[in-house]
Order: sequence, then C-alpha cells, then structure tokens
Amino acid sequence: MTGIDGCLAEAMTIPGARGASLVDWTSGLALGEAGEGPGRDHESAAADTAELARLAFENSAFTGATARTGPVEDLIVTARGSYHLVRFVETDFDSSVFLYLWLDRAEANLAVALFRLKGLTDRLVLA
Repeated sequence: MTGIDGCLAEAMTIPGARGASLVDWTSGLALGEAGEGPGRDHESAAADTAELARLAFENSAFTGATARTGPVEDLIVTARGSYHLVRFVETDFDSSVFLYLWLDRAEANLAVALFRLKGLTDRLVLA
C-alpha cells in the first residue's frame, strides 16, 4: 500500500514519464503532482483532463457501470509527441479520483505504462 506522494514518485519511474498527478475529477483539482505538467501547469492540465474524464465516466454509451465504479477503467489520448493516460481509481467512498500520467511518446512504451498504472492504483491508499 502506498500514499499519494509514493504513488506519484513511482509513476515518475515509468519510462518516458514527464509528469504525473492525482486528480479529483468532480472538482478538477490536483491532489498531488510530480514532474512537470503539460504547458508547465499541473493545475490547468488537471482541470482540462478532469473534463475529459468526467465526460467519459458519465457517458451512457459505455456499458457495465456499477454502483461504485463507472464504466471506464482507462483513457488514452495520443498526441503528436506524447501520450496522456488517465487511470480511474476505485475508492471506498465516491471513486471520483484518477491518476494522470503524461508521457514522452518517443521514450514511452504504452503497454508498460498502462500495466504499471494499474498496479499503482491497485496499491494506492487514499486517507
């Protein structure tokens, strides 16, 4: 089990990681951050990514939602030169948190990053 700071520090060891943050998608606020943010601004990136996460999480086109968790596990956005990964974190309360990872596309391995994010969120303890 690991806390927010440990989770973000470990996220930054993923090959190609440029920045990571833990974001509350209902408010758009970063609960913690490491590395650099896209545009050198973690808070703006958190707010913008929260909008995307909220749209995906609440979209009725995705099936399989349960009472505690939404229908989406991950979001992957590929941009020129970078990957942006969102991994929703299941919590005992409202599951409104996600781990956001910004990767350099030339240095990253998308499959490895997704696998590592899943492991990180499975061990993350939010208190």
